[in-house]
Amino acid sequence: MTSTLNIGVLAHVDAGKTSLTERLLFEAGAIDRLGSVDTGDTTTDTGRIERERGITIRTAVAGFRVGATRVNLIDTPGHTDFVAEVERALGVLDGAVLVVSGVEGVQAHTRVLMRVLRESGLPVLLFVNKTDRAGARPERVYAEIRRRLTGGALAMDTVRDAGTPHARTEPGDLRDPAFAGRVAEALAEHDDALLAALVEDRPLPGPDALTAALRDQVGRGLVYPVLCGSAVTGQGVGALTRALTALLPVTTAAPGEEAADELRGTVFAIERAPTGEKTGYLRLRAGCLEPRAHVEFERADPGDDGPHRGRITGLEVVGAEGERSRPLAAGEIGRIRGLPCLRVGDRLGPPAAAARFARPALEAVVRPEGGGDAARLHAALAALADQDPLIHLRTVAGEGLSVLLYGEVQKEVVAATLAEDFGVRAVFEPSRTAHTERPAGTGSAVEEVSPLRPVGTWATVGLRVEPAKEGTGVVFRREVEFGALIGAFDRAIEETVRDTLGQGLYGWPVTDCAVTLVRSGFAPPTTPADFRELTPLVLMRALDRAGTRVFEPVHGFELEVPADVLGGVTARLNALGARVRDTAETAEGWLLRGEVAARSVDAFRTELPGLSRGEGVWWTFPEGERPVTGPVPRRARTDGNPLDYDEYLVHRANARRHG
Repeated sequence: MTSTLNIGVLAHVDAGKTSLTERLLFEAGAIDRLGSVDTGDTTTDTGRIERERGITIRTAVAGFRVGATRVNLIDTPGHTDFVAEVERALGVLDGAVLVVSGVEGVQAHTRVLMRVLRESGLPVLLFVNKTDRAGARPERVYAEIRRRLTGGALAMDTVRDAGTPHARTEPGDLRDPAFAGRVAEALAEHDDALLAALVEDRPLPGPDALTAALRDQVGRGLVYPVLCGSAVTGQGVGALTRALTALLPVTTAAPGEEAADELRGTVFAIERAPTGEKTGYLRLRAGCLEPRAHVEFERADPGDDGPHRGRITGLEVVGAEGERSRPLAAGEIGRIRGLPCLRVGDRLGPPAAAARFARPALEAVVRPEGGGDAARLHAALAALADQDPLIHLRTVAGEGLSVLLYGEVQKEVVAATLAEDFGVRAVFEPSRTAHTERPAGTGSAVEEVSPLRPVGTWATVGLRVEPAKEGTGVVFRREVEFGALIGAFDRAIEETVRDTLGQGLYGWPVTDCAVTLVRSGFAPPTTPADFRELTPLVLMRALDRAGTRVFEPVHGFELEVPADVLGGVTARLNALGARVRDTAETAEGWLLRGEVAARSVDAFRTELPGLSRGEGVWWTFPEGERPVTGPVPRRARTDGNPLDYDEYLVHRANARRHG
């Protein structure tokens, strides 16, 4: 039997997440020396940029054993600019460890991560780190966890001499009546039989039964065990290791028992060798993947190209490097090679859950430094986009290449990666808010075959544009008779539709849009190029008749401020166009919830300390988009496709005249 547990380690930046990962691997014997973030030699931060900056940028996987269970530990970035990397990892996890600093306590991004974990339905263990550091106060942090993260927190140990190098963790023992009673009281909130035993003063269940009940409630997201310790000294890490397999759900599969099941899994990370060969990290949820198998992957984004097929040339089971080559079983993570088209988010079989990644709110134009090789820059950015699909690389004529980003730190990291890994030095323009357009109504346009026109346009294209369901991207449909067009002509129309909608009426990408081919035809000597030339004209004319609305990204926010500064803070939020949905009085002041335009987030974050005497706590999270009110931001259309048909004919004639 094979037992596997896939866990993620998450934290606010500098809470000690990577140090804890290193300690877990060391204590389990997976590595023979303890690396350090300060010296840049940790196991999971392998890139020079990660080592120099002391932050995790890309998800990394490392395996170790706890008894008979193989644990795959997935180290994720802590900086908010890389939140999409974290969210991708959540889809392949069985559980998570959320690290909280014992000195700084519950920080802004800690709350964001806990919210995402709870929404994902993942069981979570919390680890209060740095108990040996000056200023560490585990009891205060535990109270913060209950107040700011979850009322279901359950303390599993006690720390002696906290805040000193001699801090030691004493794990609770379910054979101790006092500790067993505290655990039973926490479980009784969701267990009527246990509540009755407490009320009637009957004997409590034994340690094994309490452990089973605790595991059940942890798995259902009702209770969140809190353990304390220090990644530097190793205090409390042994208890955390034991809790991983005792309290989190382990996947057990007999070799070959699921061979007949349909393959189902997700690629959640991509690595590139210096030769350019890709290695994909695949979490398999069902079936059994054989080495050298032929596979078909579906794209995660419905707006992307279709499925791609290939044969796996290399398969390694993470954590099983000492074993001979064998199939990848359900629940395990494998490194697969031989698929050059592989991207993050590709999946085998149906998706396990709907994609929930927030779209980046910033856009930046990037050019090669000193007018260098634009083709090399494009190829390098395309390679990075394979690892992070939300970058959405596109070309803006007259400006250069454009990428979507989550923040300025990510921009700096992309620039450094281009220089180090690809030898391409790039210059990024100042970031601007990334808007989108959506059809406001329905519009149609048709251009018919006519040999009487001065240039002889031998293609017919008719398109209808209308709104589609939110989150669907661009949907292409056909109402023409099946087989009415040669396959190459049909593909030319669909591909050109998707390319053209990269810039709408106001110059922004068009999304949540359904385009239907309602008329088609051709006469010799029509070629696919004729359809590629005509389709943008027809599409933009139909879009013009439908009209579009421009949307801007918004963030939800929660804000805690002292009572005496509430008036000034809300006035500033109103001036920035924020919408406060509700307010609630707390023991420390007021809690405000609402939404604010992404473009205003950094401005308010900068001003908040002055508005609140440094006592305000502000955290935000991407929450979709809303229509722009007031002047509509425009980005000039630069695709060279005029809406007027006469201009189009002149353009086409000139093109043909010049070969």
